[in-house]
Amino acid sequence: MLDEPGAERHKPPPVHGDPHMKTTLSLKPAEVQKDWVLIDAEGLVLGRLAVIIANRLRGKHKPQFTPHVDCGDNVVVINAGRVHLTGNKAGQEVFYYHTGFAGGIKGRTIGQRLASAHPERVLEKAVERMITRGPLQRRQMKHLHVYAAAAHPHEAQQPKPLDVASLNRKNKKA
Repeated sequence: MLDEPGAERHKPPPVHGDPHMKTTLSLKPAEVQKDWVLIDAEGLVLGRLAVIIANRLRGKHKPQFTPHVDCGDNVVVINAGRVHLTGNKAGQEVFYYHTGFAGGIKGRTIGQRLASAHPERVLEKAVERMITRGPLQRRQMKHLHVYAAAAHPHEAQQPKPLDVASLNRKNKKA
């Protein structure tokens, strides 16, 4: 019987296969470590910058990346109004939006949007379209803070600067 002294209880199952094989760890929401990253967007190419920001927001740069958990960093972007576009995209790429009224479709080029009162929205939209849609995307986008000028209110979080221009020579427009 199992109640006898000296009887083995809860014997682990025998190990089959390679004993050195590792198991995949799945990150829990309580175990997430979020860092603060500061990116200066002055002179950087819009699309390349948006890819780097989207990967940071999702957490794909971390070894413990889990697709269904918000494990990315908080990203602060300054000088977003000074991003560059390659080719003729500033005059040819058109963002369409609808006013909500019948026949109310309107469009503005990226160049017009960068010259408007809120140039940071161009970068926000580019990043938003690179992240998987759904409730997780909306949660991750709340960790993106984009400012058109060099001033930002996140100095207390001590964000670590990330030099995007030095990652690849194509990231900065000459």
